[in-house]
Amino acid sequence: MATKPASRRTAAHRPALAAFAALGAAWVFVLVALGAFTTTINAGMAFPDWPLSNGSLNPEGWLTNLSMFAEHSHRLSAGMMTAVTVALAVWLWRTEARAWLRGLAAGAVALVLAQAVVGGLRVLLDRIPVESLGLSLGRILAMLHACLAQAFACSLVALAVACSKGWISTPVPVGARVRRLGVLCCALLFAQLAIGAVVRHSFAGLAIPTFPWSAPGHGLLPAAWSFPVAIQFAHRAMACAVAAGAAAFAVAIWRDRGAPLAMRSGASALASLVALQILLGGAIVRTARAVDVTTGHVLVGAATLVTAFWLTWLAHRDALEGPSPP
Repeated sequence: MATKPASRRTAAHRPALAAFAALGAAWVFVLVALGAFTTTINAGMAFPDWPLSNGSLNPEGWLTNLSMFAEHSHRLSAGMMTAVTVALAVWLWRTEARAWLRGLAAGAVALVLAQAVVGGLRVLLDRIPVESLGLSLGRILAMLHACLAQAFACSLVALAVACSKGWISTPVPVGARVRRLGVLCCALLFAQLAIGAVVRHSFAGLAIPTFPWSAPGHGLLPAAWSFPVAIQFAHRAMACAVAAGAAAFAVAIWRDRGAPLAMRSGASALASLVALQILLGGAIVRTARAVDVTTGHVLVGAATLVTAFWLTWLAHRDALEGPSPP
């Protein structure tokens, strides 16, 4: 009688798995866009219950009411994202030989489940005030929800890239300077997006009504201070640090002889995204938080982080995989 193989796990490229992982990485941007739109129009509490919406999977009137449509679409897309992430993790655990990649898949599942729970608690605990901050507990959890979304997006990109044929077969012999600057750039971007989440959910988006200056008459510092003004000013100051960090990272990639064409092109994309993000930030002030501009600012912010993370992930490819055999 034929014996059954002990394991089917390999580190070979699987086109179907790679395509499915890429689908998950793309879908996360649908989720981010819907979440950004929901927050921008202040529709996060369109339904007072969770996980159902008005006690139903198909609440009455959600297709004709904009706030209900935004929030329920966000919940449906989150359900789809959870299913895709779990399916991807199961697929990897059954077929993938790389233990670190299986662990990363399990981490992505943990993140998406944590994201769902925090999103639900944001709704259920919204009525509990935190008087010292002038916010509700739900609003504070919404800030955490936004930060988890960024970490989750990066985890899906890492999975998709690690499943690609190029990652498996092609070394990326970049220098240590590129790797260090990549980590720094990602840290600055994540901190900036966290500050941005506080700005959005503490209603501080227009706390400083002038741009690029912080006060009339080309004042560098605000004329009066409060928490909304301080967090808005921190967001602007951090934008300068992000711009400097992204520029240094991009230049390091362009100068590194081991960087492949994909990374050099990605460095150009990163620089362009940072510039666009700053322009959108200014446009938010000038348009008094126009919905399309504000939603675009959140989406481009996520794309900027993911691009920097993708470049940094590629830079660390050989440390994870080791040089490919000739």
